[in-house]
Parts: sequence; C-alpha cells; structure tokens
Amino acid sequence: MEKTGEEEEEEEEHKNSSLFPLQAASLTNNSSIPQWLCNSSFTTDLSVVNESVSSLYNLTTAPSEYDEPPQHQETPKPSRSYELLQSSESDDGGRDSKREAKKRKKRKRRRYSEEEASAANDYASRKSGVRAWVTRDLKPSAKDYYFDSRGDRDNLAFGSLYRMDVARYKLGNSAKLFRPGFQALYQWNKMGSILDRDSDFDALDSKLKTSGRYWSAKHSALERHKNLKRIRIVAHEKSKIVIPGDFIPISDIQTSPEVVIDGSSLGTSTSEESWDDEILRKTREFNKMSREHPHDEKIWLSFADFQDRVASMQPQKGARLQTLEKKISILEKATELNPENEELMLCLMKTYQSRDSTDVFIGRWEKILLQHSGSHILWKEFLHVVQGEFSRFKVSDMRKIYAHAIQALSAACSKQYRQAHQPAKTPALDSAVIELELGLVDIFLSLCRLEWQAGYQELATALFQAEIEYSLLCPCLSLSEQSKRRLFEHFWNGDGARVGEEGALGWSTWLEKEEESRQQVIREENAEENDKGGWTGWSEPLYKQKEINLEKTGIDLENEAENDLAVEDAEEILESKDKEQEEDTEALMKMLGIDINAEANDEFKDSSMWTRWSEEESSRDNRQWMPIHAKSVGPSHMDESPDREVDEHPLRVILFEDVSEYLFSLSSGEARISLLLHFVDFFGGEIPEWMCTNNSSWTDKILSLEAVSDLISEKLRRVTDVLTNTQSSLCGFSLEVLLGKAHEISRTDMMKFLRNAILLCLTAFPRNHILEEAALVAEDLFLTKMNPSSCSVTPCRGLAKGLLKSDRQDLLLCGVYARREAIFGNIDHARRVFDMALSSIEGLPVDLQLNAPLLYFWYAEMELSNRNGNSSESCKRAIHILSCLGSGVSYNPFKCQPSSLQLLRAHQGFKERIRMLRTTWAHGIIDDSSTALICSAALFEELTTGWVTAIEVLDLAFSMVLPEKRSQSHQLEFLFNYYLRILQKHHKQTRPSKILESISLGLQMYPSSPELFTTLVEISHLYTVPTKLRSILDNISNKKPSVMVWLFAVSYELIRGGSQHRIHGLFERALSNDRLRHSVLLWRCYIAYEIDIASNPSAARRVFFRAIHACPWSKKLWLDGYVKLKNVLSGKEMSDLQEVMRDKELNVRTDIYEILLQDDEGP
Repeated sequence: MEKTGEEEEEEEEHKNSSLFPLQAASLTNNSSIPQWLCNSSFTTDLSVVNESVSSLYNLTTAPSEYDEPPQHQETPKPSRSYELLQSSESDDGGRDSKREAKKRKKRKRRRYSEEEASAANDYASRKSGVRAWVTRDLKPSAKDYYFDSRGDRDNLAFGSLYRMDVARYKLGNSAKLFRPGFQALYQWNKMGSILDRDSDFDALDSKLKTSGRYWSAKHSALERHKNLKRIRIVAHEKSKIVIPGDFIPISDIQTSPEVVIDGSSLGTSTSEESWDDEILRKTREFNKMSREHPHDEKIWLSFADFQDRVASMQPQKGARLQTLEKKISILEKATELNPENEELMLCLMKTYQSRDSTDVFIGRWEKILLQHSGSHILWKEFLHVVQGEFSRFKVSDMRKIYAHAIQALSAACSKQYRQAHQPAKTPALDSAVIELELGLVDIFLSLCRLEWQAGYQELATALFQAEIEYSLLCPCLSLSEQSKRRLFEHFWNGDGARVGEEGALGWSTWLEKEEESRQQVIREENAEENDKGGWTGWSEPLYKQKEINLEKTGIDLENEAENDLAVEDAEEILESKDKEQEEDTEALMKMLGIDINAEANDEFKDSSMWTRWSEEESSRDNRQWMPIHAKSVGPSHMDESPDREVDEHPLRVILFEDVSEYLFSLSSGEARISLLLHFVDFFGGEIPEWMCTNNSSWTDKILSLEAVSDLISEKLRRVTDVLTNTQSSLCGFSLEVLLGKAHEISRTDMMKFLRNAILLCLTAFPRNHILEEAALVAEDLFLTKMNPSSCSVTPCRGLAKGLLKSDRQDLLLCGVYARREAIFGNIDHARRVFDMALSSIEGLPVDLQLNAPLLYFWYAEMELSNRNGNSSESCKRAIHILSCLGSGVSYNPFKCQPSSLQLLRAHQGFKERIRMLRTTWAHGIIDDSSTALICSAALFEELTTGWVTAIEVLDLAFSMVLPEKRSQSHQLEFLFNYYLRILQKHHKQTRPSKILESISLGLQMYPSSPELFTTLVEISHLYTVPTKLRSILDNISNKKPSVMVWLFAVSYELIRGGSQHRIHGLFERALSNDRLRHSVLLWRCYIAYEIDIASNPSAARRVFFRAIHACPWSKKLWLDGYVKLKNVLSGKEMSDLQEVMRDKELNVRTDIYEILLQDDEGP
C-alpha cells in the first residue's frame, strides 16, 4: 500500500524528531526567527515531548524488551503551539475584512507546518558535532562519545548553560543491567531518555516534572530509602589449596568470569538487597565471626563501626540512640572477653562520652583506671579528656591527677623491672619495661607543658631540673625509693646549684663534695679535741648541778614570761601600724581616683588599661621562667637580689614539696635519653631528627604547640619563598606574621641555661653527638644574641676545642664541630677537622670505627653544599671521600680525582656492605651508621653513574625492611626524605607523576611529616594546578587529620590569597575534629586571621570564646583576647575574663593596680 504525501511527511517528521537520530540532518535555521529567540526552547514542537512520554509508558508496561513493537500505534495529538509574531508592514490592520483574516490563518498554518520540522531537528543542529546517535538497530561504534568543539552562542547570551543540556540520571530496573550486549544497556537508559530532549522544562507534564533530576529531593529520598533494592556483586571464594612453589601445572586454562542475571557465574554472582537486608546480613556475619574469633579486636571494632554507619542512615533521634546503645553493648561484651585490650576500652569510653554526662563519664574513667592503673595509654587519654573539660578544669585538680598517674605508672615500672631482672626473664618483658617508661616520660612532659602554658614557668623548669637530677645525675647507691627521696630533699633544700645554673655539679658530685666537707669538719673537730689533752679540772657534785639547773630553769621561765609580754606588745604595735598603712593605702587609692568600696561592675572600664596589663603580663611571663632558691644563692643571670624577689614573688620559689609527688626513677637507657632530648626540645634547643613523626610524643608535641616552632617555621618559609618567587602578585601572608615572634631576651638566657644543662648531662651520656650538637648550637645562639648571621667567626669554636681536649677519640664530635664551621663559611677549617678525624680512624677501637660512615657522609654533603667554591672541584672531592668509604682503603686528603679502578672497587664495596646489612635490617636493627652507609652509597651512585641508579639503591634498602617497621623508625623516615630530595633535585629528568606518587606513598606512612608536606607544595606548585593540590590536602585531612596538614593548607591559602570561604572552611573542619579542637595554635591562627586579614571583629570574638572553652589552660590564648580584641571587648568583659582566669587558677603575675600606679607616676 502506497503512502500518501501527508503520511510520508509525518513519517519523515517523526524520523527527524527521533530521540536518537541516526544521522544529524543538516537543516538550515529559519531566517525569520529573530536572533534573540534563536534558542530552541522557544521554537521546539512540544508534541515531541508527549510522544516520548507515551513511548516511555508503553515501555514500562511491555512484558519484555525483546517483544515486537505493536503494529498500530496512535499518533499523539499535537499540543498547542505558538508562532513567532511578525511585525506588520502597515498600520491598516484594523480595516482588514474577515475573509482576509481567514486567509491569513491558513497561511499561518502552512508556515507553522514548515517550521515544525526545523524546530524538531533543532536539537541535532545545536549538537552539530555529533555525527550519529545510537538506535535500537545500530550497534555502538568504537567511539561512543563526542566533544562539542563549537560551543552554543546562546550560552553567552543567557550567561549560563541551557538547563536541558545538563546530563540527567534516572534509576532503572537493576535486574536488566547485566543482560548481554549493548541493547540491554540502551533499553535500561531509555527510560530516562525523554529528559535528554531539548525541550522546555516548563512544557513537560506534571508526572514528568515530578521525576526530577538526580539531585532532587525525590531521588535523594529514594536513594536513602531502606527498602530500595541495590545490586550486590559477590565473588565466589576459591578453595584454599596450598600449592608448592615449585609445582608447575600441566595446563593453564584462562577463564574469564561472566556475570549473568540469574546469579550463576564462573567467578561472580549478583543479588539484590535493600538496606534492611544488608543490616541483617552484616549483623549475622559479625555475630558469627565474633563467636568464632572472640579475641580478635578488629572484628569487634568493625562491628562497632558498622553501628555508626547504621546510625547515619537513621533520621529519627530515638532510633540513633537505640543504635548507640547497641554499639555500647557490643563493646562492653568485647571488653568483657578481652579485659586487657586497651584499644577496645578506648573505643568504649569514646562511645560512653556520646551518651553520658560529664560527671558520669569521668566516674567511668576513674573506675577503669583503678582496674588498669599501669596502662600509660589509658592515663594519657584520661588526662587529655579532663584537661579539655572547661567546667571541671582547675590547675590544682590537674596536678592531683598527674600526681596519681605518675605514681601509679612508676609503681608499675618498678614491678615490671623486678620481674624482668629475675633469673627466668624474657626479652618481651624488657621491651614492656622500656615502653612503659617511655609512656611515663610522655606524661611527665605533658605535666611540664601544662604548668608552662598555665603561667607557672618556674615550676615547669624546676620539675625538669628535679627529674634530671633525680633520674640521670643520681648517686650510685643501693637505696630504697624512700631513702633516695629523703637524700634528694637534702640536696634540693641545700645551697647547691641545680642543673642548668652556673656552677652546677649534679646531685651525685654535690653529694660527694658534701660528704668530703663533712668528713673534713669531723677531722678538724677531732684534731681540736686531741690538741687540748691533759687534766680538765674538778667536776661539781651531782646535787650541786641539780641546784644550778633549777636556778637556770627559773630564770628561763621568768624570761619567757617577759618575752611573752613583749611579743604581745609588739603584736599590738604591728597591728596599729598595719591599720595606719591600710588607711594610708586607702587614702592613696582615693587620691588616684580608685574607690575600693565600689562594686566590680564600676571598676576598670577602660579597655586600653587592660591591654597594657596584658602586655606587661606577657613580658613578665617571658622574663620570669627561672625558679628562685629559698636561700641566698640565686641564678647568676638575675639582676635583682634574690631576697627581694622571694619577698615579692613567693610563687617563684619552688620547694621540695612542690616537686616531690612527680619524681620517679628510670632504669632503661632509652627512657633516660628520651627525657633529656625532650628537655632540650622543650627549651628551644636545635637538635637533628631523632624521633619519628608517627611517634605519639611527636603528635602530642605538635598538638600542644602555642606558636610555630623553629622547625615548622623553616619549612613554611621554604613554601613561602617558592610561591612568592614564581608569582610576585601573591599577598605573602604567613603564620609567623599573624602570631608574631617570641621575646629574644628570654631566648638568649634560655640558650645559656640549656648549654650549661647539656654540658653537665654529657657526663651521663658521653659521646652522644646529638647532645653535643645541641650544646654547640646553644653556644652559638647565646654568644650571638640569637643572630648567628652577624658573626663570621664560629662562636662555639672554643667550646668545641675544649670538649675535644677532654676526649680526643670522639669522632662524631669532630664531625659536628666541622659542620658548624662550614655553616659560618669556614670551609678550609672544616676540611682540616674532617681530614684529621678520618685519618685517625684506624687507630681507634672497633666500636668507635663503626661510626665512620656518618663522618664520611657528613663530609661529602658539606662539600656538595659549598656554594662559595668551585662546584666541579667540590664534586670531585665528594667522589674521593665516598670512594674511600666504599673501597675500604685508608683515607687520604684529596689530591686528585680517583681512578676508574678505585671507582669500580667502591661500587663493589658498597654492594657488599649493603648485602651484609640485610640480616640486621630484616630483624629491625637499624641505626644511624647503617643509614648513613645507605645514603653514602646512593650519593656515590648519583655522582658517578646517575640519579636513576641512586634511586635503585634506596629502593633496595627499603625492600630489606618489613613494611610495618618503616612507619616507626626515624632512620627510615630520614632515608625516605633523602629519597625524595634526590627525586626533587632531578625533577626535570623524571616524570612529575612519579614524584607525586612517591610523596603520596610517604604521606600514607608519615602523615605528620613537615618535610613531606613542604616537598608536596614545592612539586605541586610546579607541575599541578592549585585545585589539584587542594584536593590532595583535603584527601589527607579527611583520612588522617593532623595539625601539620592544616597548617600547610592554611599557609598555602594565605600566601596565595585564597578565598575567605576556603580558609574559613579549613579552620572549621580542623577544629571540628575531637582531637584537633584542643590545638591552641590552630585557635590562635584562626583569631589572628579574622582580625588581621578578614577584618571581621565579631567573628573573631565568637572564635575567641570558643577557643578558651576548648583550651582553658592556655594563658597565652586568654591574653590574645586582650591584645587582638582590644577594640571589640569592653573593659567590663576584660575584667570578667581576668576573674575567670583566676578561677581556673592560671598564674596572674601583674595586678591591675600596678598599671594605675604607672599612670600616676607618669612617663
């Protein structure tokens, strides 16, 4: 049957308006349409939408997608359409007759039928870059996506993308997803294909409108609905058959798993389950695993974490509370089966915190600590929780808790030490003692930080002095703990100088000298008695002596009565004088305009006065950090007389009762050196990397910072230099600028104190190059007044030579001294010191020769870092130094470049020595000397063969260590940083992706390393866009949040002048973390940013009150409110803040009346 012309036109029109046209018809646009209406939403035939909707309904009702289409299908009625009005050529339209109007309507209908086809195909014309669309009968080509190289000009006209051009998403029947072939995917996607049509959204019917986009409320609710069936792909477990390594199968049949709908598959199967089904399945699995493996903590923790996921899907508060109770019951059962597992107990206590009140929660903690008093991990977490509770915080209460913790852990250490030194001791017990003592040192360090930050700097210093004397410089006597304390009390209350003060000898030496002086006095007294000799005269009878004694007693009683009368008279006189002084004081205060009877609300309303008070308070905090002796002996650097200071500041006198509860003895060498190195770091000494950044001590240190430390400041300065040198338009703000710097006067005195203490402690730890370097650096900073660049001659030269004279076999001291000479530019002098030390190695004992690789490596690095000399000569010198180490020949000073034979021997020698390290490194025995040997081999390969070979050497070294050992060794962390330095040095010769992958791997192992974050910013700034770097930092902060990642993220945004929303988001996300919200440094940075950069005083005020609520112990944070918010807070609010500070028992050194007296005295 032949088709009529109208049917052919309708068929052609339907073909052109198909949802997926096979070929894009190149239709010309209607020239009659004005340019401002060229968007197809004004001209599209809306009948296409109805047609597609009808086909959608027919599709959903069809029993199968492979059924044949119906033979007869009704053509949808065309919807009402509108034409574009054309301007009239004449103004005589009102006089047209009805006949002309009818003719005009007919012409309009014909013109509309012509425009309908072009409007229907306007979607294809707008997508002119698309050559073909997939249909039912056409298989997809190799390239099933296209790029629109010619943009839509309407985007410029309307200022945005057309909303119907945005990709849409609709949920389909998931059971049809896995049908073979592309037809199933096409059929599945066809359900939402109508929404891809380029028609106006307002013209769609109500049912299609309500389907919405994938971000609509309907789809979001559907996604979260618990009854929604989701596809779950399950991999079949293969039978676990142990096959020998040398077994070779006859045939290896390669089979690829196929996924089918019915669930039968060779490798995988699919099933549908709702959220409720998943909860039931997961709960069943966890119950089964917990019954089969009740002592596996990972199963219990995963079961508890799954309850958090369940609670996140529950909108009702009551349901979430029920899930929380279920989680608590799970953890209680886990701790009942594993009573000694600390991780389960910590998880349980954290869950209790979400439900219980503060008092109940603290009571639960106390109950647990009574049962596990020897766990340093539980004590640290409890102290952290109590210290962050604003309502319960008081300095005296915290001191009591710290005293209980230290005494309990000290008793546990003594008990384990006695068990470890029994005849049948085990190595595991020794490691337990070391771990417990290290935890005890960490808790003692937290106490010192609390005292220092609360304003009791003298007590913090005295605690360090007392513990170092008590544990490190104690006499070698077999004494009980009580006898040792009584003997130490005699030393502390005596006249002897303590560690760090001028003339300090140490408790042991002081006791020896005290005993010698006592013996000398006894000998002198005996000599005087012996010199008298001869007849001593008559003696009185006994009754005569009794009479004389009675007479004396009567006289004494009379004298005592007279004295009592005199004392009463004196007290009356003193009382009258006190009243007179009070009256004089009242009169003086009235003259100053101060009414002492006035209420507190009327006092001190001037905020500028409180600002000056805070500045004076900060100045005294920086000056008054050294304790004063109760007797006349005081520190030599004090200008005022000690007696006057004792009268004015009694809190600066630290008695034995103030420190006696916190003393403990240490038996392991690891804990003793840890205490001393923490002491050096606490007072600002510069020491090399000696602790892994994954160590809990490092984490606690970074979390407790109040200002940017020197190490972090150096890394941030590198980032600032890199960003500002490449782009001069950057604003250049930094955290140092926001927070300011510490007073240099106190740092100078502190360096002197630190130098004296280290030199005294070197008697307990001889030939420790870390302490020796710290002493030399402290000497440099003290003599140069904290400005080493102002001096050309090495200031520590005299001290270093004095130490070398006392021990000429200390090789590492020679290396440390030579490096200090090189820093001050004395390269020739440094070379002579290195040459002398390396030439004398063969004559030293074998144990000292093991430190030779460190000396060789330091020498080679010094030569390569010499920027003043010839680079080629420095490279030759470095190769000569390293070749001597590798080949094993005796060292000779550099004369010429080494020969090829010597280089070959060095290559072979390094390989052999690295091979010998495999056994020790596999057992986790890694020291500084072996690490220096690996670095020397890599540096030698880099200079002779190339950087690729150097990377291979380092990769070989990493392969010799178990992965779990790498994250806990500071030597391996140093080795990884050296690995990245080589990659960064040769970044132009390698792929940037390789460097970024290495940095990402390092941040997974060391997420708190400032060196890695510095390298990340430097490399990403060169090879990636800022968005990529922000994404990396955000990813790290979400997975492993730490103070370090937030500091670098905020610094990067400040330097680049990032948006305020981004910086606010960084601060808020960081401070929303349960652990990081107690970081004083982050709060201070946030307040400074709001005031100095964002210029938002009201926001800074809100942040300040949040900060003191989260960190009530930080006096510096309280004083920031007086300085930073001086134009925001009123005088009444500042006065109230001081009252709260006193209520929290923070040390307030300055009285506000002193500021008033200064105003009266004038300039």
